[in-house]
Amino acid sequence: MPRVSLPLTLALFISLGMAGLVFGQNPDPHLPPSVVRGPGWDRIPVRSGDDVQKEQMKAANEQRQEQIKRDTEKLFQLSTELRESVEKTPGALSLDAIKKAEQIEKLARSVKTKMKQSY
Repeated sequence: MPRVSLPLTLALFISLGMAGLVFGQNPDPHLPPSVVRGPGWDRIPVRSGDDVQKEQMKAANEQRQEQIKRDTEKLFQLSTELRESVEKTPGALSLDAIKKAEQIEKLARSVKTKMKQSY
């Protein structure tokens, strides 16, 4: 078995000990040693994934409500135009009136679908 000299063994133990001291100085292994913590660092509010998801769901719900509101206003406008068109020509429907009725139907289905969606 080869024999290792005493100075080489001491040098090895000293270098390993110094490495342990250098790497052991960081009390938080998730932060690099160059990050300096200021006063009150432990009081920073941290949001969980559930909180973020709830906020996203709330924002999506508000956006959906705005879309429903816009679509409903458009439905009202189209139905008013259709009513006026039908009143102008009693007994016959124009091509424009039929197109408006189709637009109303399509928009009404879209509003119904959006109302059924749950976030």
